[in-house]
Amino acid sequence: MNVTIKMLTAPAQRLARPRYAPSFAALLAMGAYCLGMTMLGSYPFGTRSRAVNDLGNQFVPFHAHLWDLLHGSTTGDLLLNWNSGYGVPFLADFLTYLMNPFSWLVGLFPRDLAELPVFLVTLGCIGLGSALMTVFLGRVHPGAPWPRALLAVGYGTCAWVVSDGTADPMWMWGLVSLPLTGIAADWCLRRRRWVAGALLVGVSWAGNFYTAAMASLAMALVLAVRLLLATEVPVRDRLRSLARAATMALTGILLAAPAITVTLKASKASRPAPEAVYRGRPPTLDFVAELLPGGRGSVPAPHLFIGMLGLLLVAAFPFVRAVPVRTRVAWYGLAACVAVSFVWKPTLLLWHGLAVPNGSPYRASFVLSALLVIIAWLALAHRPRPRELAAGAVLVALLAALCSGRSVVGPATWVLVAGCGPVVLTALLALARHRARSSVRTLAAAALTCAVFFGSAYAAFSVTAVRDQLAWWEPKITLDGRTIAVHREIKAREDWPRSRTDPGPHEFANNDPLLLGGEGGSYYSSYVPERTARTLREMGGGWYIHGRHLRSVEDPVSRAVLAVSSFRTGPQAGPVDVGRAAAAPLLTVRPGLSADDLDQPRRGAARRGMDVRADPRVGGGSVFARQERLLGARVYEVPTLRLAGGGSGGAGGPAAGSHTAAAPESGAVRPVPRLVDGEWRLPATRRGGAALFTVRCTPGSDVFWYAPWYLGQVRTAGLTSPGFGIRETTANPVKGLGVAPPDGRLTVAFSSPRAQRVPEHPLGCLSRGKLAAAVAGLRKQGPVRLSSSGHGLSAELPAHRTGTAVLAVPAVTGWGCRVDGGAARAPHSFGGLIAVPLGAGATRLDCSYRPPGLLPGLAASGAALGVLAAVAVTCGVRRRRGGARRPPSSLES
Repeated sequence: MNVTIKMLTAPAQRLARPRYAPSFAALLAMGAYCLGMTMLGSYPFGTRSRAVNDLGNQFVPFHAHLWDLLHGSTTGDLLLNWNSGYGVPFLADFLTYLMNPFSWLVGLFPRDLAELPVFLVTLGCIGLGSALMTVFLGRVHPGAPWPRALLAVGYGTCAWVVSDGTADPMWMWGLVSLPLTGIAADWCLRRRRWVAGALLVGVSWAGNFYTAAMASLAMALVLAVRLLLATEVPVRDRLRSLARAATMALTGILLAAPAITVTLKASKASRPAPEAVYRGRPPTLDFVAELLPGGRGSVPAPHLFIGMLGLLLVAAFPFVRAVPVRTRVAWYGLAACVAVSFVWKPTLLLWHGLAVPNGSPYRASFVLSALLVIIAWLALAHRPRPRELAAGAVLVALLAALCSGRSVVGPATWVLVAGCGPVVLTALLALARHRARSSVRTLAAAALTCAVFFGSAYAAFSVTAVRDQLAWWEPKITLDGRTIAVHREIKAREDWPRSRTDPGPHEFANNDPLLLGGEGGSYYSSYVPERTARTLREMGGGWYIHGRHLRSVEDPVSRAVLAVSSFRTGPQAGPVDVGRAAAAPLLTVRPGLSADDLDQPRRGAARRGMDVRADPRVGGGSVFARQERLLGARVYEVPTLRLAGGGSGGAGGPAAGSHTAAAPESGAVRPVPRLVDGEWRLPATRRGGAALFTVRCTPGSDVFWYAPWYLGQVRTAGLTSPGFGIRETTANPVKGLGVAPPDGRLTVAFSSPRAQRVPEHPLGCLSRGKLAAAVAGLRKQGPVRLSSSGHGLSAELPAHRTGTAVLAVPAVTGWGCRVDGGAARAPHSFGGLIAVPLGAGATRLDCSYRPPGLLPGLAASGAALGVLAAVAVTCGVRRRRGGARRPPSSLES
């Protein structure tokens, strides 16, 4: 503790050196955040896991996969991810989740410690963002460096950071992008460093284009205000600065064009996100209460606080007479307009890429925190007088009193307002009254530094503690002893590309294949391809979140079709167990498969005489028929459901509410299931009741059920299988119901508190012998040799093989295949999988993947680099010729 105090009370002369101020801000902000996490006992300073929400479900697994890529220990590359979704594009994921430069530190650590570099991503962005904000504030208005550093700490540990950003490390780059683009815009105002400014914009957009767009919009508004206030600069020069900024921004964005074009194409081809509805602006007092530090409320509102030092100075700004009235009006007006834009839907959409985000609708709130820090600096740089500071303190006290009943104002808020507030005010008053005395400046600097440091640490602790109490923020299991053991077991069973080793269906996190290795179906991303999701669901796989989180298939037929020879079984707490399964090769040649047998467009199918509900070529028929089509053999017996109990729905009966039938004894009317338009419509059932059906299967066969949107329980004698389906949101996979009894007769009970719909043929009875024979037949149709690259497959086929080659890989856009070295062509699809007609005969097949949008993006980046080079050469020639640079005009606010 003594060492800490000595560091915080370093002589003011040392802090006053401009070159140390950014580093001081970075160290102070990172130290405050680390202290807050230490108080909480959070990783890496304690046992409390940080792997909450998407940090555990996405970022830790994605960073583990990045480690595998950097160390060459995975099957894919930057273009394709063989581990997830049975083969999905990866470049869009990389550009979105892993382009933060701090993410690449993961390669320096052991894989088992991948959570530590994920923490360092957050910590590094806090430090770098604070350092850059210190520099940017000095560009807005000159002044002592150490107060700038203290205000920048408030920016680096603002409410958005500790409430939202730390759980999504990719967003944390926005904390860096904002001052970066601000510095670039300042160079435009001073008509210098156009090339360097474009590079800064490019770095901002490449690191994370989503938050960089927010930062760029915010800095465009700041630039407009600064130009508006620069009345001593001729209008013509101001317009030239504006044009310079526009061309710089455009060139910088084009430098990062692949990050935009690839992700845009991937987004258009992905499963749509669940529709988010903006529920309107929060109450005004709940909104402004977010300015008070240390709290996290239950009312959705932008998270804004920047610490007591920043809040007090923002409150004092309207009273600082040294700042011209028009300047005060302009900056306060800008902050007010941005605040209103966050809660008005048209401008809310503008901030968030024209779509209401799922989760918090206020992801751009860090830009308002940045504006508040700028205003605070303008107040402090103009040396506010004691009366002006006192007026600001009164406003803060009034704000706290008015908002005392709001959910965001908790005990931590009062600790910071009543504890740090007087310290900050006293230090500022001492500076205002005794600025000439060195001892006073030193003590005031020490007091402000301690208040900012400990206040920021306590705010980070309190907000994170409140947030982690929410059920939604329960940590996921990522890298512990069990997952590490599973990873080693999966690696030991690897048989790629001959077959897949699936770490599912159980999930530790939502991206188990990236976390554990292997080649599975589980995949959670904003870029889950629509074709992949539809293919796996029609094959009998499950999904969550409208198909943006896929699950591995769980039934033996789908595993056989997808070449899954090993798979993880058992619960989280159970022993590490990898099961075995009979699997077809990853590539098979189907001699009798013609063009008419391949998938057909669903649109217009009825006009072409196809039965949309029954034809598997357009996704129709039962799931068992679709699986048999892919397998190329009949292995299921699909029984017809018959109502038990004389059509009454069974003992206990369904609850009232739907279709009805008269009970023979009492004459009472009870609803019964009915078959309507190819679906069984099941009424809601009372507790203990069920809709009963009888079926007959071959004795000893394995019974499976499939009703993707069913919510309830399915029971047979001695076995209960739960369904968690919600139409389009959560899809059940094909699930087992045990083994058919010796007499072959089963009674199946469906019970649900709500009315449900299930397919006409929800049950299938699988013959293991027929499945084994079908798999053996497919193995005979495999290639002579199969090899894989990071984003491709190459197969040597038996001499002059005819028919259609089917690859057990979802046929997403971007694949191209060559037969015997011919021209690359987009493959067809067969049950959603890649299908390549071999024509009169072939001996070799090569397929590779190229992300859509990559070539246009690279072309745009190349053009932008050409422009940068031309401008750099031109400027260099002018300097060598001795061209005089026009001195920049005064642009201080």
